[in-house]
Amino acid sequence: MTAAYDRDPLETAALEHLWLHSNDLEWDELTRGGLRVFAEGHGATLTDVRGNSYLDGLSGLFVVAAGHGRTEIADAMAAQARKIAYTAASNAANPAAIALAEKISSLTPGDLDRVFFCSGGSEAVESAMKIAKQVQAMRGFGKRYKIIARRGSYHGTTFGAASLTGSANEGYFGPFMAGVSKVPSPNHYRNDFGLEGEAGDIMCARFVEQEILTQGPEHVAAVIGEPISVANGTHLPGPVYWQMLREICDRYGVLLIMDEVITGWGRTGTWFAAEHYGVVPDLMTMAKGLSSGYAPIAAVAARSSLFDDFRPHGRALNHLITFGGHAVAAAAALKNIEILERERLVERSAEMGTYLFELAQQLREHPTVGDVRGGQGLLCAIDFVKDKGTKQAWGTSHPFIKFLALRTQEEGLVTRVWDVLHLAPPFVLTRAEAERAIEIVDRCLTEAEHKFADEIA
Repeated sequence: MTAAYDRDPLETAALEHLWLHSNDLEWDELTRGGLRVFAEGHGATLTDVRGNSYLDGLSGLFVVAAGHGRTEIADAMAAQARKIAYTAASNAANPAAIALAEKISSLTPGDLDRVFFCSGGSEAVESAMKIAKQVQAMRGFGKRYKIIARRGSYHGTTFGAASLTGSANEGYFGPFMAGVSKVPSPNHYRNDFGLEGEAGDIMCARFVEQEILTQGPEHVAAVIGEPISVANGTHLPGPVYWQMLREICDRYGVLLIMDEVITGWGRTGTWFAAEHYGVVPDLMTMAKGLSSGYAPIAAVAARSSLFDDFRPHGRALNHLITFGGHAVAAAAALKNIEILERERLVERSAEMGTYLFELAQQLREHPTVGDVRGGQGLLCAIDFVKDKGTKQAWGTSHPFIKFLALRTQEEGLVTRVWDVLHLAPPFVLTRAEAERAIEIVDRCLTEAEHKFADEIA
């Protein structure tokens, strides 16, 4: 453990006063070698206060699409702040928010032309859920309050969003919001029905229909899902899954919410993952890559026909986010999108995602690598097992996983290691950096396998 006198003053202050939002590592594990404090970033590289450099293998938290150190985004924010920084979203607008709403409308698929701004992904999910429930009630279906989500999915940590999240901690925060049921999620590696490929996707879609019928269509407001569920291990469903969900929701008058907080803004090699599936949801949530993390901003994009229900007098959305449409955050997002377009970074995400996925295939030679998933933009997941034959996972708290998480950090790769190791670097990633990331994982995994050899089948 790093002695107190070796620590940078910022590390000491953080250890004494800062409460990190962590559930990856326990506090003692997180601070064992001295808390990481990043002071600078450039491209896909982070530099801490001690001068150590790291490859940002997770884009912060699936956020920094355009890369670190974009001074032109900072300049755009400063310029906006000098004009006007804040207007109340309840009764006024500002030029930056208007321009951003127009830009989002031009890039989202179909008629997702109405944009409701908020501050982060959890708020976006909360907002989409409230919009869905209110519009169902206004359409004469006052009992349509239930939401169908998927097991293992992640939708946020505010109360409503956490109620939809597959890993919700019932022991600490329950009981959660009433009216939520959870169905199997597409998984080509450990399918709940013992099926493979498209057959498993079809069964998962049919299960959604059965759940709607079980709950009663007159009680179900919406179905929500991430196009690709990263928290559930980055499983890529085939187009048939989402196309079936669209048809099923239409059949029973249920709204379809696509949660693109992680997958939106180029992460999957297209502006939005919905494009891979040829589906237009009724509501789409977005955040993270919208501003590449330069300012907190999120949004819900709604179909024009859905917004029309809120136009008549007395039907305004009964919901408000204080910092929704914040002018400085909107300016950051506009400049970020400009960079993504100008430098063709969405196309680069597709190209580099394919290269990273190809490199990661070599990890399959390890006795603990059961599966490698990705290849659709810069999203890659390495699934760890004790036994390839049984696909037995280690569990997120096993010392093997903890050891691997700490060793990859020590070797200069910032990522997340649970049952799977996630790689989702900024779109500016170079081929050399992709090679370095896989080399670090390869080397640290070999160490972990030697250390825990007696537990590996």
